[in-house]
Amino acid sequence: MRLRLHVAVVTTALALLAMTLPAAADHASREMTKNIHALGHSEHIASFFGVDTAVRQISSDIAFWGDIAFHGNYDGFRVVDISAPGNPKLIHHQRCNGDQGDVFVWENILVRSWNSPAPAGRFCDGEPVPVGFEGLHIFDVSDLSDPDLIGSVTLDCGSHTTTGALDADNNRLIVYSNVSSGCVKGGVALGNAIDVVGVPLDDPGSASVVNQVPIVGGSLGTNNGCHDAGLILGEVNLLACASGHAANVFSVGAPNGGTLEEPVFLYNVEEQDDLGNKVGIGGRWHSAAFTWDGEVLVLGWEPGGGAAPRCRAQDADIFKSMFFYDADTGAKLGQWVLPRPQSEAENCTIHNYNIVPLKDGRYVAVGGHYQAGTWVTDFTDPANAETVAFADPPPLPPVTTPGGMVVNELGGSWSSYWYNRVIYESEITKGLNLYRLSDSVTAHAVKLDHLNPQTQEFSLP
Repeated sequence: MRLRLHVAVVTTALALLAMTLPAAADHASREMTKNIHALGHSEHIASFFGVDTAVRQISSDIAFWGDIAFHGNYDGFRVVDISAPGNPKLIHHQRCNGDQGDVFVWENILVRSWNSPAPAGRFCDGEPVPVGFEGLHIFDVSDLSDPDLIGSVTLDCGSHTTTGALDADNNRLIVYSNVSSGCVKGGVALGNAIDVVGVPLDDPGSASVVNQVPIVGGSLGTNNGCHDAGLILGEVNLLACASGHAANVFSVGAPNGGTLEEPVFLYNVEEQDDLGNKVGIGGRWHSAAFTWDGEVLVLGWEPGGGAAPRCRAQDADIFKSMFFYDADTGAKLGQWVLPRPQSEAENCTIHNYNIVPLKDGRYVAVGGHYQAGTWVTDFTDPANAETVAFADPPPLPPVTTPGGMVVNELGGSWSSYWYNRVIYESEITKGLNLYRLSDSVTAHAVKLDHLNPQTQEFSLP
């Protein structure tokens, strides 16, 4: 384990950093290893527990197209120019005040998740949102300074996250809309399926559901929705759904059959706790990704919805681990356990991450883990994964809820991703942080012209 700890203690050094970084960019003063360096910051101050849900506007997930970062938000999404990583600039904050705000972007089309039934008084791009609506909104982002809402798709259990890809043969996008848990409507249990949405390229506003893919329960019975999904195309063509206690893996093309619209189920992945028991209580699979050669499936577990402190020294390893499995069979290959214990005041889990596209065959993950911050892990040998770098923020101060209760704030890194030699961290309560990693493990990274982090559009040998 290579933990090269560096704590910024020299006042003059901090003053110099303050001259080059925007005000309040405190990611430069975190405890971090010497090989990770704070660059720019796009400020967006918000609170999760300190405000009413109707006005909550915390930062969520990120997607990239060229030199633009589309930064998801509980109130829409922010459009940020990242052409100068040391000085990212906000172009526009598109308002759409329904929670979650997960985004998928393709050229001039952006798809945004709306997670829960809309109460009265909600708006999206200035238009009233029907009471009870939950699902997807479709935007035309050709004018970055004024994106235009052009359509919506109502879904039974809303949309917690989206994963998508181009279906060129049918001139459309395929978007997998995932729910964080099941829901009950009219006494009927719903949500144990992935909603497959087709978005026609020549008329994206007419997007509609084209299929529902059942989620297969594991040894403990039915699952409760697909929290997020990782997709790899190229020569691999696999879809992994981080679903409940039993992740589902599907084939979406050769060599195992299926299509983007009609995935074919292959197998489940379940995990055991520290006592060897199958785990179905106290958490769920959260995120999924593959190595770029399609050999290894990477899964992370989320305990208790991610709001609780679950990366303390006394917590079970499953709560603070990234797991590695053979992508063909689901056989376990190893796991990486967060080596830096977090405090009682810090919500923490293995949250959102991606795998660096490397031409030399190494496996390197970049991940955001709430108040544990951003971590870089080399798992080229999945049985002996090593920490490469980290940037760990201090605990957030408590906040007072609208009801008058004093609670620990939910915050930290919602997601951290590698994109073209820069690590982008969506910090829930503070905005977008950019880092540079100076380490040989990423020396052979492939340059991309866009990135939806849950979608790997090609495979590498």
